[in-house]
Amino acid sequence: MLPGMAAKPRIAIVGPGNLGSALAVSLHNAGFEIEAVIARDTPISLRKARRVAKRVGARALAGLARVDADLFWFCVPDSEIARTADGFASKISWKGKIALHSSGALAGDELDSLRKVGASVASVHPLMTFVHGSRPRLARVPFAIEGDAAAMRVARRIVRGLGGKPYSIRKQDKAAYHAWGTFASPMLTALLATTEKVAGLADVNRRDAVRRMMPILQQTLANYAEYGGPNAFSGPIIRGDVDTVQRHLQVLRGEPAARDVYAALARSALQYLPAKNKAALRRILDSAKD
Repeated sequence: MLPGMAAKPRIAIVGPGNLGSALAVSLHNAGFEIEAVIARDTPISLRKARRVAKRVGARALAGLARVDADLFWFCVPDSEIARTADGFASKISWKGKIALHSSGALAGDELDSLRKVGASVASVHPLMTFVHGSRPRLARVPFAIEGDAAAMRVARRIVRGLGGKPYSIRKQDKAAYHAWGTFASPMLTALLATTEKVAGLADVNRRDAVRRMMPILQQTLANYAEYGGPNAFSGPIIRGDVDTVQRHLQVLRGEPAARDVYAALARSALQYLPAKNKAALRRILDSAKD
């Protein structure tokens, strides 16, 4: 902790979006004082800030002048982090304060304008998905942290207070780290949306498709967690069933985008997972490009 800073610093959340809202509630529930929820000066943003602030006993503000927090946590889109920090740099004294942001791809250097006026800065990213209406628990969630030593110390303490698992990451690894996280959630969601289209080829509507595939999805994730990728892999590719893969590619002509996804994932499976008849499978997958 910084000299003079309480064990649980007063926190201002900058940005009342999905992440900022969930973080404010989790911090409040963990016993941290939320000093303010800071929004853009627009009706929609202020309305969100007031809603969150009411839940956590904080003030909803459209500016920084009246905020007396120890720590400012920027939960704004990546493209707005540096600009927002620049706008805040001259508003208050930053000496002895902590500034964090939660971009998965960008380093703490995005807050360099605050560092230059006395703040200790870091990036603190939870490997978790945040969508409207969802409030995921942060217990056991890993948080990747990098930045100034003082800010990292405070961030680790806060993450542990949330029940999370802090670990250090090098700034040069953040883009790959975020790509990994994107595969784990947004791209997985894109795959699931694609499966709904394929279900339509079998005359199954979206609602029924989601309901019917939940058991196999849940078991697949359980198998992956328990046994790892190679031992959780099943289906025609691991068996080297060339004829079945050929039939899949033929019927998927009715959904060209899904066919492309199938072929890309099948090639990935041949690269990273066990399979028989690899040469023959690669030939028919190559033919799917035509």
